[in-house]
Amino acid sequence: MNLKIGIVGLPNVGKSTLFNALTNAGALAANYPFATIEPNVGIVPVPDERLDVLAKMYETDKVVPATVEFVDIAGLVQGASKGEGLGNKFLAHIRECQAICHVVRAFKDDDIVRADNKPEEDILKQAKDDIDIINLELQLADEETRAKVNAKKKKDPADENIPYLTEKPVIYMFNVDENGLTDQDLQSKLQNLVKPSKAIFINAKLEEEMSGMSREERKEFLKSYGVEHDALEELIKAAYDTLNLQSFLTAGKKECRAWTIKKGATAPEAAGTIHTDFERGFIAASICNFDDLQNYGSEKAVREAGKLRTEGKTYIMQDGDVVEFKFNV
Repeated sequence: MNLKIGIVGLPNVGKSTLFNALTNAGALAANYPFATIEPNVGIVPVPDERLDVLAKMYETDKVVPATVEFVDIAGLVQGASKGEGLGNKFLAHIRECQAICHVVRAFKDDDIVRADNKPEEDILKQAKDDIDIINLELQLADEETRAKVNAKKKKDPADENIPYLTEKPVIYMFNVDENGLTDQDLQSKLQNLVKPSKAIFINAKLEEEMSGMSREERKEFLKSYGVEHDALEELIKAAYDTLNLQSFLTAGKKECRAWTIKKGATAPEAAGTIHTDFERGFIAASICNFDDLQNYGSEKAVREAGKLRTEGKTYIMQDGDVVEFKFNV
């Protein structure tokens, strides 16, 4: 399945800077509202070090990670649902996403004006106000959509499945200053503003500085600021948790690949993500755990240790399963 996340927020919260950092796509980041007039889209590989291990083990020709699609949506303002700013232009793009990443300004910088032009005073209060503005606009937009749907149903009672904006899971990404990256007290207070949704704390400027760095260089760079994971890793982990997703792996000489599925998916359902024929003609799945494969060093050694299993149609897939499906159509 393809994971698609819409990045939203008020103008000048660091949204496009973050998008640039996540995708290296070079989206316009300017210090004025509506720099992102058309949604920018970037498809990014999901970091998964397990694929590197498998690729080396199988001497594979090609590595194919799972991917996530980010959609950077033009900055919203108060009254957007009624046509202020860019009005409803953004709504269709959010409806197409499985989750919303709401970027919230949680830093002070006199050189970057706030969307409301108010002076920086109380970070917590202003963060809450900004969150409330976006939430209200999404609610108002849904009310308008609901009224249109109800009017349509009076003429045609056929059920219509509308992806209402307020029903989509939200991950809050607080753009903090460098001190905020390790300020546990501030982070706890910001997390409390959005519970039970997940909250991530990043510094968009630092993320942008890391663009072009290798994975090892990024880790060393972040370590100097007391941070373990970058924004991409944090956001994808939060999205997988929020949407109840996991990955299974396939490995061989031609290709090593990660596949995204829902937690609780059966072996035939997982097979169907590769090809519908795999699910339709499913016979069995040969499965081992990635950790076992890494520890024993080869598929042959795993088999000899009795750690390679044959599972049937009722098997519930686990994160990190390395699988070969047997099917007959």
